[in-house]
Amino acid sequence: MNAQDFITVIGIDSETLAQWLASGWLRVQDGEQTVEFTEVDLARAQLIADLIDTMGVNQEGVDIILDLLDQMHGLRHAVVRLSEVIEVQPDDVRYRFRAEAMRLAGRVKHL
Repeated sequence: MNAQDFITVIGIDSETLAQWLASGWLRVQDGEQTVEFTEVDLARAQLIADLIDTMGVNQEGVDIILDLLDQMHGLRHAVVRLSEVIEVQPDDVRYRFRAEAMRLAGRVKHL
């Protein structure tokens, strides 16, 4: 999706898009001659617009929220990769890992 289509779908102006790009809230792949936006960019921009327009979150709040979401996304991928590594281990290693994980989970206080 090109920038003009992106702006139209999100309902922002080109200055706002430039600010979001400069702030790092959106990270896009540069095409050969134009900037192209993906469906992920579109979803992220819709979230940003909702945070600002609907919820009244200020710039610092958006920075924090997006950083936390990015961290959660990264952690989710790390857990998936760790699970894949565990699953290819011999049965005894998987058993010991699961037993230790359950032991540690028992020490965690749930809110």
